[in-house]
Amino acid sequence: MTDAHTTGSHGTGPFIAAIDQGTTSSRCIVFDKDGRIVSVDQKEHEQIFPKPGWVEHDASEIWENVQEVVAGAIVKAGITSADVKAIGITNQRETTLLWDRRTGEPVHNALVWQDTRTDALCRELGRNVGQDRFRRETGLPLASYFAGPKVRWLLDNVEGLRERAEAGDILFGTMDSWVIWNLTGGADGGVHVTDVTNASRTLLMNLHTMTWDEKILSSIGIPAAVLPEIRSSAEVYGHAKGGVLDGVPVASALGDQQAALFGQTCFAEGEAKSTYGTGTFMLMNTGGTPVNSYNGLLTTVGYRIGDEPPVYALEGSIAVTGSLVQWMRDQMGLIKSAAEIETLASTVEDNGGAYFVPAFSGLFAPYWRPDARGVITGLTRYVTKAHIARAVLEATAWQTREISDAMTKDSGVELTALKVDGGMTSNNLLMQTLADFLDAPVVRPMVAETTCLGAAYAAGLAVGFWPDTDALRANWRRAAEWTPRMDADTRAREYKSWLKAVERTMGWIENEE
Repeated sequence: MTDAHTTGSHGTGPFIAAIDQGTTSSRCIVFDKDGRIVSVDQKEHEQIFPKPGWVEHDASEIWENVQEVVAGAIVKAGITSADVKAIGITNQRETTLLWDRRTGEPVHNALVWQDTRTDALCRELGRNVGQDRFRRETGLPLASYFAGPKVRWLLDNVEGLRERAEAGDILFGTMDSWVIWNLTGGADGGVHVTDVTNASRTLLMNLHTMTWDEKILSSIGIPAAVLPEIRSSAEVYGHAKGGVLDGVPVASALGDQQAALFGQTCFAEGEAKSTYGTGTFMLMNTGGTPVNSYNGLLTTVGYRIGDEPPVYALEGSIAVTGSLVQWMRDQMGLIKSAAEIETLASTVEDNGGAYFVPAFSGLFAPYWRPDARGVITGLTRYVTKAHIARAVLEATAWQTREISDAMTKDSGVELTALKVDGGMTSNNLLMQTLADFLDAPVVRPMVAETTCLGAAYAAGLAVGFWPDTDALRANWRRAAEWTPRMDADTRAREYKSWLKAVERTMGWIENEE
């Protein structure tokens, strides 16, 4: 990791620790006052696939790993709990867990956000209204992605669970709640809370009141007794009990994409960030009002600091970005390493007329077409593997442009600049292409670990480590910026060709139902 330093390089504390409980691993990063990384520790956990489309995690293994990486990061930094002013939490969103309030034992593996076993249940819940049944209240479509239907599935499928839940013996939480409950004592007085960003991904919270929606709870069939208390994203929920951080305040929780928005200091309306990983998540701050999407985006809570009013966001997700580069490497053998795609693509001036739409598992935002499949169009004898490599990078940029357009349509706010993070941002050609296609500057920050940084920032605000969001903005440093270099005619012509290619992907799978 390029940003990691030893403590020596910037003096003694105080520090903030951030725990990132992610989909494939858990890690802890210690940050100093300047928002720089002091130490990192990380540990992967098992991915469990009991059946096709089912994805689970062992929450007990995850909690053990969290304790290990926290201890590891503190040891690597050469500090003690006295030097740490607060702990922040960020987490994989929507992953769903039920556990016994008295023993602290999970009643079943966690159902991961990627798990699709609730597809049929979601169709049944949509009944005559369809996907939008709860959209007005929650900002979300009825989809297997979200936590609410996963809770219902567990209550229906684990022997005797509904009775225990109704009796008040069972707790539900997303991974933020599980980590906070255990950190603050577990069965011995653990605090059962979630924050507004994670609650906004359950399909159970009303975006307008910031409370659990009783009508939806009874429609989906979830007893209120299992639910955590909804709190802001930056406040002291409790204090760590035992472990290396005994007594340190636990002071923030944000779902990973919202944490990245916060870490990128997108505090003004119209500011947006895009995280380029396996897939891509783009969020735009829409200020104090939840903006309904008519263009295939999700309405979500961006963050809420203490007693201040909540800040909302629009979110667009792209299924396949980094994983397309992996596919080129592992399935096609056209490159030997991910970094090589840039070298190969740079040997040609343009895409040679080829467009690659990677709808490998359907199209996500703004289309939501599960019947789509990937296509490469515009092939002629002229096209080489270098042109295809270029088309691969352009696919990520065009998909970002489509989401940016949808955000502008929904919010009426033009994208002023895009702040980027994630593994793919090391690809300079991709970053230039993004700026060209978006016709807006693309900015990469000094600290690439914006998800953890966001959790640290929110926790630091809660305990007065940083005075206000202006101090955080002053902390944020740009490492690189790309400005558009493409003329408007070329951009318009290429975009038109891309949209034609997208049409070719649709309707490939006949209705399976």
